[in-house]
Amino acid sequence: MPDDTPRSAGADAPAEAPPSDPAPNGTSESASSDRDKNSGGTSGTESSGKSGTEASGTSGTDSERTSGTEADGASGKVSETVEVARVTEVSVSTPVSAEEAVEQVEQLKQEASADRRFPFGRPGEPLGRHHPFVFGFTAALGVMTAYLLLKAATGAKSTLVTIVVAMFLAVGLNPAVERLKRLGLSRGWAVAVVFLGVVLFFAGVVASLVPPIVDQVNGLTQNLPHYIEQLQGNRRISDWDRRYHLLQQAQDKLNDSKFQQKMANWAVEAGKQALSGTFKTLTVLILTLYFLSSLPQIKAFFYQLVPRTRRARAALLGDEILDRIGGYVAGQFTIAFIAGLTSYIFLEILGVPYALALALIVAVTDLIPLVGATIGAVIVCLVAFLTGVYEGIAAVIFYVVYQQIENYLVYPRVMKKTVDVQPAVTIVAALIGAALLGVVGALIAIPTAAAISLLIREIVLPRQEAS
Repeated sequence: MPDDTPRSAGADAPAEAPPSDPAPNGTSESASSDRDKNSGGTSGTESSGKSGTEASGTSGTDSERTSGTEADGASGKVSETVEVARVTEVSVSTPVSAEEAVEQVEQLKQEASADRRFPFGRPGEPLGRHHPFVFGFTAALGVMTAYLLLKAATGAKSTLVTIVVAMFLAVGLNPAVERLKRLGLSRGWAVAVVFLGVVLFFAGVVASLVPPIVDQVNGLTQNLPHYIEQLQGNRRISDWDRRYHLLQQAQDKLNDSKFQQKMANWAVEAGKQALSGTFKTLTVLILTLYFLSSLPQIKAFFYQLVPRTRRARAALLGDEILDRIGGYVAGQFTIAFIAGLTSYIFLEILGVPYALALALIVAVTDLIPLVGATIGAVIVCLVAFLTGVYEGIAAVIFYVVYQQIENYLVYPRVMKKTVDVQPAVTIVAALIGAALLGVVGALIAIPTAAAISLLIREIVLPRQEAS
């Protein structure tokens, strides 16, 4: 009796199917016909219509079948078989028949809106920016990026401070370059003249400070035995020496190998710090020269980052901020020059040695806001007291009076014309800057406060008024 079981996809269909007895295999033929109607009928018909051939399901009676199935019908049955297997695997806990599995597949296709373009159903909408997953993932990336940037900035703090100081000096010296350009010099020659003046200033400071230091060290070395004899001849010191053996303890301390090793290490460390300071100073000067010569190109580059519709306003605000920074630097140098000049004249009249070096110390320290003038005055007063008691008292009186004049007359008038910042804001900004970056922070805090004040007045306040 011929076998009427449906062939697999991999088996080749025979050219002719022999006639089968309808009576014994009627049940099998009915099941096959129902399967073809439920699952293979539609898919096979559509596939055969697509390929140009049509596979007939039944011919007249249930006992007659066609000679074979076309390739498209076989492919459709293969896909249906795979889908049935998938549904069966999903629902292994609840055994279902083949017909129910096919019905579940068809139901899933309808729910997924499957068609020829999307055989597995139409894809859903993409995740929007406000989706919790997208928001959380973006926030996590932002936190990681901020942490890495902060870690990198902390590691490169010294380099960043050097760059900031060089840019600050370049912006501060730019008004002098612009003034020389108005006098007829090209920008290159104007930059060269201004930079030469800066180099000469630093060279003058070094040249005026190094010789006194060397002389004092040599004098201390030569006069040390004489100082020890004077100490021994002093009645009170001699009494203390007999009681506590102070000179013997000092001599033992000086001869101690550990003490000598500590002094050698201190000398090496001081030499390293001196070399490091020299290298940083040269680096700042070189960067200042580069920034000063290419400042117009740097400004144009940053202005191009602003949208076209706002570029003109941004350029005006940026130029105003740079002008205020330049005015602040010029004002600080003016105040420092006045302090150094008056100190030099006073010390020369008083007869204090190394008047030029002390005046330069006052001028350099006066560049530091709030406490710089006090530091310079303390140094000069100590040297004056070493010269004589009357000279020291006169120096204290002079600097107390001068600081009052500078704080209440000179400084407010100069800074009012340059940065236009309230005195309270100046003090707060200097304190915050000194707490963050030390002396460098105190130097750049006031022009930064001036820039922030300008931006608030020109951008934030008009928006608040408009709203």
